[in-house]
Amino acid sequence: MTAPVYEQLVTVTPYASLVLQSNPGLMTLDGTNTWLLRAPGTDRTVLVDPGQEDQTHLETVLAAAGSVEAVLLTHGHYDHCQVAARVHELTGAPVRGVDPKLCIGGAAFADGEVVEAAGLRIQIWATPGHSADSASFVIADSDGTAGAVLTGDTILGRGTTVVAFPDGDLGSYLASLRRLRELGDLTVLPGHGPVLEHAGEVAQFYLDHREQRLDQVRAAVAALGPEASARAVVERVYVDVDEALWDAAEVSVEAQLAYLRAH
Repeated sequence: MTAPVYEQLVTVTPYASLVLQSNPGLMTLDGTNTWLLRAPGTDRTVLVDPGQEDQTHLETVLAAAGSVEAVLLTHGHYDHCQVAARVHELTGAPVRGVDPKLCIGGAAFADGEVVEAAGLRIQIWATPGHSADSASFVIADSDGTAGAVLTGDTILGRGTTVVAFPDGDLGSYLASLRRLRELGDLTVLPGHGPVLEHAGEVAQFYLDHREQRLDQVRAAVAALGPEASARAVVERVYVDVDEALWDAAEVSVEAQLAYLRAH
């Protein structure tokens, strides 16, 4: 595995560059990916997920961005959006997300809306599930040719994501993955972890994984009884997962149990 490169601008595609925040952890993987989007030859930038509070990261991102035209948030978890208000103060750029409480100087996203900024067309896809306010951004150049999708925590560059119950919802998450599966060969630019190719294949992998886990949870509930706690299910089903992640797994199991009760 390539060693992460922190707090430096790394070009990923002709229109997408990355500054990896130095905040690695169990839930953030290598750290938070702050994306800088702009068409070649354009001096304006769209920032996606400026990250959590850290002066070094803020200074690095703003120096790399130059003129910030807009700040877009894939969702409201602090490691993605904590510094957004400060970016607005320093640049005047509007901050926009699905949740109106996150927005500063701009309206909340509408599903299907196209944001035209920094020489690009960025289509907003509501992809709830990891959190209620999760969104993905399909990037196209000025002629409308799509080339990549930013997925926040809905699809990660490594491993699978947590459905953060009760804000997150598994039924919504599965529907979002089926929607992202339609993107075929588009490149995935995730909120954490490395870039992935073939969005459709990755989304199908996530769907298959969720179905496997649901089958395991069904079997665990059958063995433990209908009143089994989420923790008891985790201890039976997630034996292949580092115990340090079991608290996060318990949240996902709560979401799976709620889903099974409803279906």
